[in-house]
Amino acid sequence: MPDLENAADSLRALLRASSVDIKQVTVLLDGFSPEARVHATRSLGAREQKALWQAAEGVYESGLELLVPTGVAVETAVRHFGRNSLPAFTHFEKRFFRTAQGQVYGANFQLMAPLTGPGYFGVSARPEQRELVVDYGPAALPSHAPAGWPAIVPNERGISRFVYGFLVDRLRRVSEHVSIGEPARNGKPLGSWFVLCREA
Repeated sequence: MPDLENAADSLRALLRASSVDIKQVTVLLDGFSPEARVHATRSLGAREQKALWQAAEGVYESGLELLVPTGVAVETAVRHFGRNSLPAFTHFEKRFFRTAQGQVYGANFQLMAPLTGPGYFGVSARPEQRELVVDYGPAALPSHAPAGWPAIVPNERGISRFVYGFLVDRLRRVSEHVSIGEPARNGKPLGSWFVLCREA
């Protein structure tokens, strides 16, 4: 546990600097063990996540392989452990998969899923901004999901409407396994962020 806390302290210290050096952050994260990387990223609060989002702007190309690495079999789930900057229900997972056609989709896995729904989405690259776009809109959802995943339901129905409805996330690469995101609803940023750490 002390090693995990040291990793978290080191990451937070870099992100609390007056000027964040994203390359230093990348080197630090890439050097962590998978366990330390998840623990450190899930220790980040709103202040650090906002600093990371700003520092990562336009630095690295963000391709779909950030979410589902090349070589992962079709419709195989790739887990990303996340933390958002909201005051409650801060820990969650996004799981992604690639289709035979090379498209990437996913869903959210978190404690409130029985109420909010799985929050399926589609992912596309935005090369000019060096970002990925996670779209929860009806036209972006997959036609089917991997075996064992929950049923696909529209995000504009019931309680899900208030969580995932009209939502689009922008994602920026931070390191080989880590990305930082900013959600927007109806095109307006929500003033919150979330960090994702892909399993090894």
